[in-house]
Amino acid sequence: MSFSDIFKKDFLSSFTSDAISVPHIAAVLIITAAIACYIFMVYRLITKKTFYSRTFNISLAVIAVITAGIILAVQSSIVISLGMVGALSIVRFRTAVKEPMDLCFLFWSIAVGICCGAHMTEVAIVLSAVLTLMVIFLDRLPVGRAPMILVANLTDSGKEPPLMQKIGEYCKYYKIKSRNISSGRCNLVLEVRAAREYEMMQTLEKLEGVESISLVSHDGEVTF
Repeated sequence: MSFSDIFKKDFLSSFTSDAISVPHIAAVLIITAAIACYIFMVYRLITKKTFYSRTFNISLAVIAVITAGIILAVQSSIVISLGMVGALSIVRFRTAVKEPMDLCFLFWSIAVGICCGAHMTEVAIVLSAVLTLMVIFLDRLPVGRAPMILVANLTDSGKEPPLMQKIGEYCKYYKIKSRNISSGRCNLVLEVRAAREYEMMQTLEKLEGVESISLVSHDGEVTF
């Protein structure tokens, strides 16, 4: 037996572990599943999306358990780890994550799976607690108030100046986002921030030339 063979044998044996038993695997996966269910509940309570994706939330919990299983398999043998890298390298994900918060929860789930699979359950628990506090605190932090969307339909485009004057009396901030004029009629879309919204709507509705007035809230970017 040459030195190269001895080196390879020692190298491979150092990455082989026979101590991983079925009860140990079950314990790791159960703990991971418990933390994954906690992530599931946090995502359900915190998310404010109009169309809540239940399938994505379930996938967050499942990904944590799958990741823990992969880490356990990688720890058992370097041959399996190299094969796992080759297998995962050919996987292509076509689904785009549109919400930044969804991406944060996705990384959270993967990190929990890695920590639990690497027998660092304490790190996964502390990480989950810290992330929960951060998300709740930053979500409740009053960084600004989203403006409202004001939609005004005018029977005469010449009535726009009086309308804008009244809007300026009630709003500290207003900005025209869209102006559409057709056959003498005018449609305005404005971004406004008013303290007395109901009183403003009553006043604008009584102006001459105002056919209809609407005020809509939105969950877009906050304007300072």
